[in-house]
Amino acid sequence: MKAKNCLIFGGSGQIGSNLIRKLTKNNIRVTVVTRNIHQKGIKIKTQANAGFIEIIESKIFEEDKIEKLFSSADYCINLIGILYEKKGGNTFKNIHTVFPTLLAKLCKKYNLKHFIHLSALGVNEAVDSKYAISKLEGEKGILNNFTKTTILRPSVVFSNSDNFSTQFMTLLNRLPFFPLYYSGKTKFMPIHCSDLTDIIYYVLQNETNSQIIECVGPETLSFKEILDILLRLIGKKRLLIPLPLTLASVSAKFFQLFPNPLLTEDQLRLLKYDNVPSGKYKTNSDIGLPSKLLFKDEVKRYSFMWRDGGEFSTEKYN
Repeated sequence: MKAKNCLIFGGSGQIGSNLIRKLTKNNIRVTVVTRNIHQKGIKIKTQANAGFIEIIESKIFEEDKIEKLFSSADYCINLIGILYEKKGGNTFKNIHTVFPTLLAKLCKKYNLKHFIHLSALGVNEAVDSKYAISKLEGEKGILNNFTKTTILRPSVVFSNSDNFSTQFMTLLNRLPFFPLYYSGKTKFMPIHCSDLTDIIYYVLQNETNSQIIECVGPETLSFKEILDILLRLIGKKRLLIPLPLTLASVSAKFFQLFPNPLLTEDQLRLLKYDNVPSGKYKTNSDIGLPSKLLFKDEVKRYSFMWRDGGEFSTEKYN
């Protein structure tokens, strides 16, 4: 049987690293495109079985260079996304709309078997968010150009290398109080990175014909409940203070000035909307892959890094 060849964009992040291990372990050859092979190449290589990975250095809009890779690919997976825009850098429109549409056109031109694209949960509802609008426009551009596509919309994805649980534990560890935006009532269904990877692998293997799948974890947690869990796990007590919207907007304007913003005005707008299934599309449970890993249990595995005593604070030493 001919080995499957999978072209991956965005392979150096938390999802990409897990996915490369999963695919190569199951004898699927992967070609990973990265913009900086010297910075990312060593890490990417360590995720794969020897002989099953090729790393190509290319910027995402070097179209001629990227197009050549499609001639030998069976599948394409796009994991690229940004959480905020930078002046002089990539925009939401370029990353979430223009680039995915380009990939869909190339998938059609070279008649690939399937295209899997990672979007985000709740993009239909967040009508005042530039992030959500760009994601939704990207989905439309993909489906208008290549029908053999599955778009995955995950809720918040967490793992020991995320920008969610780890960043909040850092802030909760350092700050005497923490603001509760929208009174901390926004709901999430956090999904562990390995659960999401299993979904991607399943879709690839079965060439699932559902064009949009909402991917969620096994539990619904409010923003305040998430913070409470993290505080208990790192053994800290902090004041969680509801912040009026006017003050929240001022804080977002300040935080977005940082090189890696803690919060932007656009992210504040996103926080208005619950991050749960819409009921309009299938979920991972509907395709037979309910998530199993609970937020508290999984974060507990790496939360010791934010506790007093570090690894010596774990149950192993108590």
